[in-house]
Amino acid sequence: MWIVDSSVWIDYFNGQITPQTELLNAALGQQEIGLGDIILCEVLQGYRDQHEFEAARDALFQFPIYPMGGVEIAVKSAENFRFLRRQGITIRKTIDCLIATFVLERGFSLLYSDRDFDLFATYLGLDVVR
Repeated sequence: MWIVDSSVWIDYFNGQITPQTELLNAALGQQEIGLGDIILCEVLQGYRDQHEFEAARDALFQFPIYPMGGVEIAVKSAENFRFLRRQGITIRKTIDCLIATFVLERGFSLLYSDRDFDLFATYLGLDVVR
């Protein structure tokens, strides 16, 4: 299962051509793709136009959407954040810690274009889609 981060979905819906959006486009219908409730929120909150919001929501509802929070993920995410901090690395966004930890714990792969996730791959073994 690929979890696609909001950084990729936003570029995809905005028509940006990047290596990640090209991977997503090629994978649609060929690869199991999902997203988390946090990612859904991040993507949808950027829409100002109601019609575009509804179109994006309806498109994303075609994929499995996983709850990414909860006590277990919150604690493990804090542990991962603290581990990285001990390595001299500070992750900029708590949401990225939650997303990366969820993907790690579920054994999924992450498609993203946010550099903070590179650190989870390097130091914690996050499986990334390249």
